[in-house]
Amino acid sequence: MVRRTKDEAFETRSQILDAAERVFSERGVSRTSLTDIAEAAKVTRGAIYWHFEDKAELFCEMVARVTMPMEDAPCQVNPALDADPLAAVRGMLVGILERTSGDAQARRVFHIVFNKCEYVDEMQAVWQRFREMQAGCLERLELGLVAAIARGQLPAGLDAHATAVGLHALVNGLISKLVMDPEAIPAADDPGRLIDVFLDGLRNTPAPARRLPVRKAVRKTSGKSAARVPRRRAA
Repeated sequence: MVRRTKDEAFETRSQILDAAERVFSERGVSRTSLTDIAEAAKVTRGAIYWHFEDKAELFCEMVARVTMPMEDAPCQVNPALDADPLAAVRGMLVGILERTSGDAQARRVFHIVFNKCEYVDEMQAVWQRFREMQAGCLERLELGLVAAIARGQLPAGLDAHATAVGLHALVNGLISKLVMDPEAIPAADDPGRLIDVFLDGLRNTPAPARRLPVRKAVRKTSGKSAARVPRRRAA
């Protein structure tokens, strides 16, 4: 009996999350109430409050069910600890894109995250969670690039922080593009090629030119003005 009750509770919870995913996608998060979700799930509002504290928690659990790309396993790896840090950085980014392109449900949820939610009022806590999640991924990415520079895999003068921000933005942009138009980019066929375009450019980045010190000319004077050289007049 206990097992049956537990299974029924899990089934009801999944039913609510499925309904939330559908209604959020159709109406947007701010225009969706818990009553709307209850009606779509064919449960009472009390059933929703039994499983979730409020709409923000329901939204977070809906996202966690498919796993945000930046929380996924590829990004939990620390490339700086790998024997081949640059390959680990590449694997991390490719894994994120493969995760997104290969899961239709994930793309639907990310569409809600990127385009159907205003992070205000009760959703501000959700936005803070996303910020912390992405900051952690960005930090691991930067540490991996620093390690790659130290091993001579990337130019010594490369700005690791700026490069990490660029790679992070590239992946976020590709995810957004996949969500809006999966046919627009070939990420599903070969996500590694998209990352390699960026990484190949980094490998070929010339080292910054060394600036030589500028020496000021010293005029020797003997207390008298230097004699002027007479200008030759044109014939």
